[in-house]
Amino acid sequence: MTGVVAQMGALILCGLLWQWLQPHGLAPRITRQVLTTTVYYLFLPALVLNVLWRADLGFHSVGIGLTAALTVVAGMSLGWLLCRTCRASPPVTGAVLLAAAFPNSTYMGLPALESLFGEQGTSIAIQYDLFGCTPLVFTLGVLVAWHYGEGHERPHILRALLTVPPLWAGLAAVALNLAGIPQGDWLNTWLGMLGSAVVPLMLFSLGLSLPTERWHRTAVRPLLGILAIQLFLAPAIAWWLAGRFGLEGTELVGTVLEAAMPSMVLGIVFCDRYGLDSSLYAVAVTLTTALSFFTLPLVHGLLA
Repeated sequence: MTGVVAQMGALILCGLLWQWLQPHGLAPRITRQVLTTTVYYLFLPALVLNVLWRADLGFHSVGIGLTAALTVVAGMSLGWLLCRTCRASPPVTGAVLLAAAFPNSTYMGLPALESLFGEQGTSIAIQYDLFGCTPLVFTLGVLVAWHYGEGHERPHILRALLTVPPLWAGLAAVALNLAGIPQGDWLNTWLGMLGSAVVPLMLFSLGLSLPTERWHRTAVRPLLGILAIQLFLAPAIAWWLAGRFGLEGTELVGTVLEAAMPSMVLGIVFCDRYGLDSSLYAVAVTLTTALSFFTLPLVHGLLA
C-alpha cells in the first residue's frame, strides 16, 4: 500500500513539472484535455472490459455493490451540507460533491487490495467500483456536474448512458462473464496493455491540474470537509452498511478499505467538461491521496 501511494505521488509530480516547464509551449489545460478525453473514450473502456470480464461474480456482489452505492450517496449528502454551510459558489459546490462522494476505487483501490488479499482483493475492488460507483458516476455524477456547471445544456440521462464508452464495455463484459466465454491470452494481453495506460495518464493529468498560484482562504474549509468525509466518515458508513448486508471477513475489510480510498481521479474529466472548479478538485484529490498514506493503514489496523 505504501509503495502504491509513493508511485502515484511521483506521477502527479511529473505532471506538475510539465505544467511549469511547458515543453514546446503546450498549454497545460490543452494537454490535460487531450489526455483525459483519450482515456475516457479508449483506455478506460478497455480497463472496464478486462477486469469485469474476469471478475468473480456471486451473491456477495449484491452486498458489495449496495454498500458502495449507499456510501457514495451518503458522502454526496454530507458534501452538500458542507457547501450549504460554507455558502460555496456553484462550480465549487459541484467539485466538492464529486470529490466527497466518489472514491478512487479502481486506480488506487485495485492495486492496494490486490497487494493485501491477492486475487480475492482484486475481485472485491472490481465489484465495488463497477457494481456501485460506476453506475452512479455516469448518472448522478453527470447530473450534479451539469447542475452546478456553467452554461451547459441539460444532459439527457438515457442518452448520456448510451454514449458512455465505459458503460458499454461493462455491459459487454457482464454478458461475456455470465456466458462463460473465455477471454483468450491474446485479448487478455491487449486489453491489459490498453488498461494499464489509465492510471499513469490520469495521475499525470492531475499534476497538470494543480494550481501554481496562491490559494484564497475560502478554499480551505471545503477542502477540510472533503478530507473528513472521504477519509474518515465514508469508511465508517461503509463499515456499518457492510455489516448490515452480511459481509464479513476479507470481504468486509476490503469493502471498507475501498470506501476509505482518496477522491477519484476521473472526476477531473467532469470538472473540465462541465466547468466546475478543476483546481479545487485537483487539490482535493492530491491531499486525500497524500493523507491516505496514513489513514489507510489506520483503517486497516482498526478492522483487523
